[in-house]
Amino acid sequence: MPTPSTEITLSTSRTLGLVAITSGKNYKQAEQALEAAGFSRQPNGAYTASLADDQAARRTASTLVAHAHEHGTTINTSPRPYLGDIGTEIAARLPGTWSAQLEIYSHPIWQEDLWYALWEAGEIYRALEDHRVPFASVLKDGSGTELLLIERPGHPSGYLIGALTDHEKEDVRDDPTTPHSMVLPAEPDQAASAITSTFLPAYQRALHNRDLNTVLSALERIREEHQSFQVIKTSGRYTDGVPLSSRLIDSMERAFADHAWISYRIVLEHAPVLLARCQPTTSPWPEDAAALTRLRAALTDSEAVWQESNTLSSDLHAIPRTLHTHEWSHVRAQLGMDALPAIETWLTDSDVFERQARAVVPGEQATLSAPSPRMLTAHPALPPTPRAPTAHR
Repeated sequence: MPTPSTEITLSTSRTLGLVAITSGKNYKQAEQALEAAGFSRQPNGAYTASLADDQAARRTASTLVAHAHEHGTTINTSPRPYLGDIGTEIAARLPGTWSAQLEIYSHPIWQEDLWYALWEAGEIYRALEDHRVPFASVLKDGSGTELLLIERPGHPSGYLIGALTDHEKEDVRDDPTTPHSMVLPAEPDQAASAITSTFLPAYQRALHNRDLNTVLSALERIREEHQSFQVIKTSGRYTDGVPLSSRLIDSMERAFADHAWISYRIVLEHAPVLLARCQPTTSPWPEDAAALTRLRAALTDSEAVWQESNTLSSDLHAIPRTLHTHEWSHVRAQLGMDALPAIETWLTDSDVFERQARAVVPGEQATLSAPSPRMLTAHPALPPTPRAPTAHR
C-alpha cells in the first residue's frame, strides 16, 4: 500500500454540509488546520462546516486552504457525496433493520486492522492491499451480519461491498467458502437492490458452507481419536503390543471423551441450524431421512449435557482459577462420557449429514425495505476554493 501525504478529503452531506476527513501519518496537523479554519469535530472523527450561507462557506474554504498550506496538508475534493450518508441510505433500504456507521482510519496503520475482520478475496481485498482507504461505512443488521462499504478506488463513482467476520478463518485467498466482494452502483436504491438480490444470498451460502466445514472438521478430529481408541480397546493392547488392564482402558476412554467433548461442543453449536435446513424428501437421496432423524435425536439427547456444560462454564468463569487443568479435564471427560452415544451417532451418520447439507442452497432473495423519504439525488455544491499551494511533504 503506498504511503500517502497528509490529506484532507472534502465531500458534501445533505444534513452536515461540508465534511472533511483527514488521513496520513501526520493527520493531526490536518486536524489542526481544520480546527483553525472553523470546522467542528463530529463524534466519529469527521469535521464539518455549514454550507447554509454561500458567502460564509466560501470564506471557510479560503481559510482552510491557507491553514492547510501552513500545516503541510493537501486538500482533495471528492466528486462523491459523503460516504456516511450513502451508508445510511443503503442500510435504510436493506431487508430487516440495518444501521450504518462511518469508520475513519486517519493513520495508515489503522487501515491494517481491517485485515483481521475482512472475509473477502475479491476486489475489496485488492483495494485495501493496493490503495489508501481512509474511511469506510460498516453496515450491521443487529444479528451478527457486518458488511464493509468503501468507495471504489480508481473510479470516479461506485462502491465496493464486502463481508466482515469475527470468526476464525483460513487464508481468504485459498478458502473456497470466502464470499467475494461486489461492485455497487452509485445510487443508494440500486446499490441496496444489488446487495439484497445478489450479495446477501451469496453471503448466506458462504456462512452455511463455513459452518458446515467447521462441523465436519470437528467430527473428523473426533473420528481420528475414536478409531485409534477402538483399535486399542478391541485388541486390549497398546500400539506396541503391551497388554492393557481394564482400568487403563477405562482411563483411556475417559481421555478420549475429554478430547471428544471439546470438538463436540462445536457440533452442538453449529449443527442444529444446518440440520434444520436439510430436506431429504426434495433431495436425490430421500432415503437419508432416517439417518437425519437419528442425528436430530442425538442433538436432543445432548441438550441436558450442553446446558450443564454452559452452566458449569458460567459458574466457574465467575470464580477464576477455581479448577486446575486436570480438574477441568475431569469435568470435560464426564460431559463427553454422558454425550458419547450421541457423539457415536454423529460419527456414524456424518456422511449422510454432509451430503444433505451440501445439497442445501440457503440465501433466498429477501425483499427490499421501503425507500427512505430522504433521497440523495441532490447534494450541496462544494464552495469554490482557490487552488491550494503545493503542500510540504
